[in-house]
Amino acid sequence: MAEAGPVELTLYGRSWCHLCDDMISALRSLQATRDFRVVVVDVDSDPALELRFGDKVPVLTHGERELCHYHLDVSAVTDYLRDFR
Repeated sequence: MAEAGPVELTLYGRSWCHLCDDMISALRSLQATRDFRVVVVDVDSDPALELRFGDKVPVLTHGERELCHYHLDVSAVTDYLRDFR
């Protein structure tokens, strides 16, 4: 049986958002101990995303499940990723 690859999380943010930069940095640090990828999506690139998220960025998700917003909740993300071992 083939192993599944790393979990792919999506970070919805903005290019000019300092909280988004902070969360990306914190996620990179967490990647040193956990196997996951992060795809960064600029909500300003899509009117539907801009409407969906408004000022509530950054938002970290896996599929439709929101893991945290504004700041990285390390415990919540670590607990969530543990289910994918």
